[in-house]
Parts: sequence; structure tokens; C-alpha cells
Amino acid sequence: MRYALSWSGGKDSTLALDRARRAGLDVACLFNIYEGSSGRVRFHGVRRELIVAQARALGLPLVAAHTHPDDYETVFLRLLDQLRAEGIGGIMFGNIHLADIRAWYEERTSGRGFAHAEPLWGAAPSDLIREFVARGYLARIVSIDLARARPEWLGARLDLELIRAIEAEPAVDLCGEQGEYHTFVSGGPLFRQPLPVQSGETIELEGHRFIELQLG
Repeated sequence: MRYALSWSGGKDSTLALDRARRAGLDVACLFNIYEGSSGRVRFHGVRRELIVAQARALGLPLVAAHTHPDDYETVFLRLLDQLRAEGIGGIMFGNIHLADIRAWYEERTSGRGFAHAEPLWGAAPSDLIREFVARGYLARIVSIDLARARPEWLGARLDLELIRAIEAEPAVDLCGEQGEYHTFVSGGPLFRQPLPVQSGETIELEGHRFIELQLG
């Protein structure tokens, strides 16, 4: 069966791809839905051009769609129909433990006749984030919720030191599953070459702070 993986550019979708590959699953393409009004990935704040560069570095086709003027669900269902027409039989996500989020997607993918796969589901966040680092991936935090995450995390590389700092904040989900922070992955074992990413200005919007990443 050929799978399409929901791709945000962050650590969880990357680890989902990594685990799927090691399990022998055929991930044939990535798909991403971005905000049409801004050209950025929802919540992460990363511009779609960087998502395109990631897919190219991973050697995978990218199916992209945007939400303006249509809403997210309309776009998502239309994208599923496109993937089905291209011979995709399964849809894969990097969810960890938010049952309501998984249920929303699973209801719609199953309703369209797809198999639904969750390579990270139910694993302990402490195990997943350490597995990601141990596998040799390069990532940095590119978005934080100012009400919950510490400002100094923005722009920091995801390593064991940062993991321990996040663990010291008991109200923060270690993998950022509640939206406390988001990451961008620029290299690792599945990448043909690392992406030369540079940090630009910071932007604040609706209680979040983002780094404007640029390809060097």
C-alpha cells in the first residue's frame, strides 16, 4: 500500500516518516496544507517554500494546498480525493496522544476509504523526543506560545540540553503536542543533504512568536 504523510516540517512528522520507513511502509509522498493568505504552515509559521525545500531534500513528491478562501476541512477533503486519484491507499499522521485530533482526521480519512496510520501514537513523549535526537536529526524551535513556552527556547536547537529544560516545565507537553512550541527540521538520516537555513526576524501574532526562517 502507498501512503501519503501529513507533513508540517517539524519533528513529529519527520519521526513518523522515519519510523514508517524502518517498518517497511511505502510512504509515496508528503502533503501539506498552508494558509493561503500568509503562505505559511498553520501554527508553525514556516513559509511554504521551506516545506518544498524539505520535500526535495527528502526525495519525496509534495502535494500542497492552501486554505484561502476555502476552509480547512473543505481543502483537506479535496486533497484526499486528489491523493486517491493518484493511487494513494493510506494516510499517515504524526499524532501522539490527542485523541480528539486523531478522531477528527480518522473519521474523514476512513470515510474516504483510506487506511489510517499513526506511527507515533501512544508512545511516551520522552521516548519520542529522545529517539528523534538520537537518530541524528537537526531541528530548531521556530514557534512558541508565549503564554506557555519560555521565550529563550525560540531559535534553540533541539538537543538533550533543551529537552531537559522543557522537562523542567511541568505544565508544558514535552513534545509540544498542545501547541506550546513547534519545530523545523533541516537535516538528518533521511535527508539527501542538510538545508542551509538561517534565522531572520521574529514576528509576534495572536500570542505566538515566530522566527522568519530563510534558506541560505
